[in-house]
Amino acid sequence: MKASIATRLAVMFAVAALGVFSLVGVALYRVLYRELGRHQLSEVNTRLEYVGMMVNRNDNAVSWQNLRTKLDTLTPADDSVRYWVLGPDPRFVYGDVPAELRERLGTQAPRPFMLELEGRSMRAVSRSIPPKGERPAVQIVAALDSERFCNTLDTFAGALVALCLAGVALVTFLGYRIAKVGLAPLSSLSQEAQSLSPRDLSQRLRLSPLPRELSDLAASFNGALDRLERAYAQLEGFNADVAHELRTPLTNLIGQTQVALAKERTAAQLEEVLQSNLEELDRLRKIVSDMLFLARADQGETALDRVHTSAAEEVSKTVEFLDVILEEAGVSVRVEGDAHASFERSLFLRAASNLLLNAVEHSERGAEIVVAIARRESEMRIAVTNPGAPIPEQHLGRLFDRFYRADGARRNSRDNHGLGLSIVKAVAKMHGGTVFATSAEGRNTFGFTLSDAPLAATPRLAGRESREA
Repeated sequence: MKASIATRLAVMFAVAALGVFSLVGVALYRVLYRELGRHQLSEVNTRLEYVGMMVNRNDNAVSWQNLRTKLDTLTPADDSVRYWVLGPDPRFVYGDVPAELRERLGTQAPRPFMLELEGRSMRAVSRSIPPKGERPAVQIVAALDSERFCNTLDTFAGALVALCLAGVALVTFLGYRIAKVGLAPLSSLSQEAQSLSPRDLSQRLRLSPLPRELSDLAASFNGALDRLERAYAQLEGFNADVAHELRTPLTNLIGQTQVALAKERTAAQLEEVLQSNLEELDRLRKIVSDMLFLARADQGETALDRVHTSAAEEVSKTVEFLDVILEEAGVSVRVEGDAHASFERSLFLRAASNLLLNAVEHSERGAEIVVAIARRESEMRIAVTNPGAPIPEQHLGRLFDRFYRADGARRNSRDNHGLGLSIVKAVAKMHGGTVFATSAEGRNTFGFTLSDAPLAATPRLAGRESREA
């Protein structure tokens, strides 16, 4: 089980506190060690100076006996302070000098040193006294027991460790509690998100009680919900449109078949019914084929079989292919401009034919349809313009949506199931382009752009259907 954020924060607080407390503890220990050592050294030096003055005033054997008595008085009963006087004349010495002390004094210059004596660690200093009167030159040594110094350091170190551990424990506890309080808005946000019902996509997370960091997250989440709601609404509309488009041919098929079976029919009559059914089935096939093509485009399929060729030549081929339809509608087509670009021929022809059929459907007899081809930087632009009734602005942005028809802007047709412009949009998307629509001064323009930039290839779906318009 993964640890909670509060637990992780508490652990990080504990590690940080342990590091800080350890550094502070080590620094305090070093400061105390240095200050206690300085204080101990100052004390032993003071005693050495005092003894040195006493030794310097005694320059004969008689007064030296008095000095010994005074030194005995200065030495505590617990021997925490010791004094020695070393010299060549046994009359002017004091104390039983241990061998370690003689060795130390013989190998190093007079300076503070540590002396192990009878299981005690003592800090010692020495000083030479010049000869005077009967007394020759002597060397005096004063030593101070370091046990109190060490005990103080040990006590302080133990207290530091205990306080450090207690501080870490306290910081861990407080850090956990503070983290829980700080993360309370996140918990409430999570609970509120869990309470969102799929039955009501209009629900949103509240932003007012959240801190700034979480309000940005909640706003992004609400934005995702907005997009999901729009997509769901679009899907519902799409499903309704699909059902509507499929219902008509299916109803016709069922009705015609029922009528044919109601009584005996001649072979000619049955052939006529089958011919009509075949037309309805072909219409169903086109709808399913177009829907499958749009599904591939939605999944990110791109145009792979691109060739670099003239757009005007391909448009002219499309016009020639639609020559019969154009003649029946009584309209003409004029191609203006040219541009060379890389595109998949079959997709380009499909988009161009759909735009031309859309223009033919909404043009009066005798009208001229203009196909303008131009290049703008790294993209090619194809625009099909026809004279016709103005299209309201609110409909222009949605005319490329699936099954969308605007009253007064697009008339329903038995041959048009509302996916023609959607296929144009899909073709543009597969080439990295966009679609556009304008309506001004009695002329309506629909078109698309194709980008020269290479797109990431996406594997195409199996069972690819034919690409009929």
